[in-house]
Amino acid sequence: MSDKSIFKALAEDYPQLYLDPDKDTQDTYKNVVLRGAMPEKKSLDHYTGDEADRCITADTPAGDVRVVTVGNRKDFELVVRSLMAAKNGPLEEVPASQGAAMFTVFNWPRINRHLEGFPEEERSAEFKRFTSVKENYIDMLVVLSRGPYSNVDAGSAGCSEAEWLELSDTIRRFHELTHVICRRMYPGDVEAIRDELVADAVGLYAAYGYFDVKLENLFLGITDGKYTGGRLENYTDEPEKIASNVCEALERIKKTIDEKKGEEPFDLIPELMKAGAIN
Repeated sequence: MSDKSIFKALAEDYPQLYLDPDKDTQDTYKNVVLRGAMPEKKSLDHYTGDEADRCITADTPAGDVRVVTVGNRKDFELVVRSLMAAKNGPLEEVPASQGAAMFTVFNWPRINRHLEGFPEEERSAEFKRFTSVKENYIDMLVVLSRGPYSNVDAGSAGCSEAEWLELSDTIRRFHELTHVICRRMYPGDVEAIRDELVADAVGLYAAYGYFDVKLENLFLGITDGKYTGGRLENYTDEPEKIASNVCEALERIKKTIDEKKGEEPFDLIPELMKAGAIN
């Protein structure tokens, strides 16, 4: 039986999810997201709901992060479009290859609840004071779809469909949370390919307890040290030229994880950032 409770809980904090990106305009989204207006109609009819839907709060070295898994692909795309609609417009499509998204989101209901504790004449000044601290009203939200990780099928991953879905969920969750941690703790240290290798490594280690180089090569589209088509092209214009360097980095990552086996996945990030640098 479909259950929309997860969308109700999210919409209570992010009211733009009550809007339907197939029907509502960008101006309507801007009014809700940027000005704190409430939608005229609080409807969730555009969502289907799925028994795999869930929401958790992940404890990370960079603080708590709300993580939402959406079981129905259309629902995932509706959530992503709604959360991006004020900026990009509600009709912007979500690429079929996109299985996760990370957002910083205004939480207007939290602002309003806070202001309710102050007399009307003090609210304008308190609004400025409260919103001068971003952590008071901006949330980090990770939204995940459910499906085979990196579009690799269960047979290629060497397990059953059900097993691979569960493993994929773990890999995808830890992958995205690694990006959150790196953005918060190392905001000036960004290297696209290295960051993807590190995020995948943390995800694989969390799922399997070790780093599977062969599976990571499948994710990236590398066979026998050469690029043959896959995710690597998302991070560089020259995947063929960089493939051998990536393979060397993967071996360093494997060595690092083997030496640190037993540590918590997120605790490996600083060492993996060194090991995963592309020379």
